[in-house]
Amino acid sequence: MKNQWFQVVQIAAVYVGTVVGAGFATGREIVEFFTQYGLFGILGILICGYFFMHLGAKIMIISKRIGAKSYQDFNLFLFGKSFGFIINFFMLLVLFGVTSVMLSGAGAIFEEQLKFSRQFGLLLTIVLTIIAMSFGTKGLFSVNIIVVPLLILFSVLIAVSSFDAHTFSSFQLHHAPSFKWLISAVSYSAFNLAMAEAVLVPLAQEIEDERVVKWGGIAGGAVLTFILLSSHFALSTLPDVILYDIPMAEVMKASVFSFYFIYILVIYGEVFTSVIGNLFGLERHLVRIIPIPRMFTILILLSGAFFVSQIGYSSLIAFLYPIFGYMSIIFLVLLLVRKNPLPENNKSLKK
Repeated sequence: MKNQWFQVVQIAAVYVGTVVGAGFATGREIVEFFTQYGLFGILGILICGYFFMHLGAKIMIISKRIGAKSYQDFNLFLFGKSFGFIINFFMLLVLFGVTSVMLSGAGAIFEEQLKFSRQFGLLLTIVLTIIAMSFGTKGLFSVNIIVVPLLILFSVLIAVSSFDAHTFSSFQLHHAPSFKWLISAVSYSAFNLAMAEAVLVPLAQEIEDERVVKWGGIAGGAVLTFILLSSHFALSTLPDVILYDIPMAEVMKASVFSFYFIYILVIYGEVFTSVIGNLFGLERHLVRIIPIPRMFTILILLSGAFFVSQIGYSSLIAFLYPIFGYMSIIFLVLLLVRKNPLPENNKSLKK
């Protein structure tokens, strides 16, 4: 029983670590999709939280029952063979684009917060990623089981330290009511679930007990909701929050400066885990269609992501993420309406 609960924690940690990438951990995504809408941003986070808990678990349960080895198999089941191939190609591009954003976020942390060279941050992240990827799923579990609890701890610390009466008054200064906050919440959920699919699908095959998979998804979604809410409250206290690449670091600097550099390491750790998670999904897909060594595939992907990351962190998030989100909504809708296959239909998909 204890082993099962530990596996639940492991799955939840990997789920959280995959979603909490550069934009999430730094606060940039949260500002873009939620904080700019004030009070309506809270409603958006609660809707997003429901999707994270319910559909994150559903992705893994379906994957386990159909014997999906990668997101490619899952998408063929969800969209059908004809349309599934198109979606898989789209997912390949999106995962690569997001990996580039993550690397760019690592460079931004070194440049904006640590005053080091941006290129040094990018190259260090690439080296560490290669080392972690050489350990396979063990590397993925090990990094997340350390970084995610620290992120939760600091999310609580920042939220409590920055929370006062001004928090609520600041919510009133944002946009007038419109449905844009709802569209933003749904597209954010769709985008992140589509990205998490690349890790959640093969992860489900590593666990024997379906109940562990289900509760791991629910627990991970609940933690993501908590981090979103606490970060949203904290970010709402920062004047001109939209101007910063790493707004959460600015909040920490203003509220709990003594932990500032430790928190920067935590943010970097989350960016790092997200890079690993995305590469894990990409590599699982590509090694099945291109007969080359997996580490060589990883080197090619990281080299390409390095060049794309030169565009700039905030620019990449503001341009790519909304587009990816809107295009992922069809994935969210199909996932909501598609019924789980019966347990006895757990057969490997034909390759």
